Amino acid sequence: MTRRLLTLLFVVALAQASSMKSAAQNPEDELTLPSDLSVAEWGRVIEVIDGDTLVLATGKQVRLVGIQAPKLPLGRGGFTAWPLAPEAKVALEVLTLGREVGLAEGDGATRDRHDRRLAHLVTREGLWIQGRLLEMGLARVYSFSDNRAGVAQMLSIERAARASGRGIWSHPFYGLRKANDHDALWPLIDSFQIIAGRVAAVHEAKSATYINFGEDWRSDFSLRIASADRRAFRDAGIDLTALAGKLVRVRGWLSAYNGPSLKVDHPEQLEILD
Repeated sequence: MTRRLLTLLFVVALAQASSMKSAAQNPEDELTLPSDLSVAEWGRVIEVIDGDTLVLATGKQVRLVGIQAPKLPLGRGGFTAWPLAPEAKVALEVLTLGREVGLAEGDGATRDRHDRRLAHLVTREGLWIQGRLLEMGLARVYSFSDNRAGVAQMLSIERAARASGRGIWSHPFYGLRKANDHDALWPLIDSFQIIAGRVAAVHEAKSATYINFGEDWRSDFSLRIASADRRAFRDAGIDLTALAGKLVRVRGWLSAYNGPSLKVDHPEQLEILD
């Protein structure tokens, strides 16, 4: 029996045990749906495409909003499967395939650009699927400015899984990056990353706020927050101009803007660690 098959079988057993445990725990210990989400409809899962996408009996394709599971090629030429992608798919199959799930929504977008339904999933027993996948270390939080419901709880679950080294958090492919190591960040341009570091300076211009992590803004890692997005941070109680000297952790798609840079457009992308 191959090592990969053994790993897949282990994931299946873990997911099954986790589902049974959730039903037996006290309500306060369960991974239940956050209060800012409510079930809009129910459907039966007939196919799992990957670790965060599935198909209902109606033919509707559903993308589990708020998370990113390891990606499979899915017919894309030259695309190499991310580590633990098969395991994430198997886990979602065990948790949902052939079962009825509730599609829960907040006040955010309900469709993505591929016309897939965006929803949080919950079982009849009350198990929150996004929460379970994060707890198992088979997904990471991947939020959007137009879909922020449940993200605070998901970040908390992700932190616990990362601290325990579960799933993806034991693999260097998903490792936390250092903001001051811009030479290591350059090869990661056009990929989703989680980066931590201490803010060196904050510059607030008319069009955007720039948060720099080094002395040379032309080459060091930085964040960009458009002026239109600043209000969301104020509403969340985050004073961007006071971040200098603070240790923070940010997430998003890394791009080249002078040095390596992240565009940040909602508060959940930015965790203040001090």
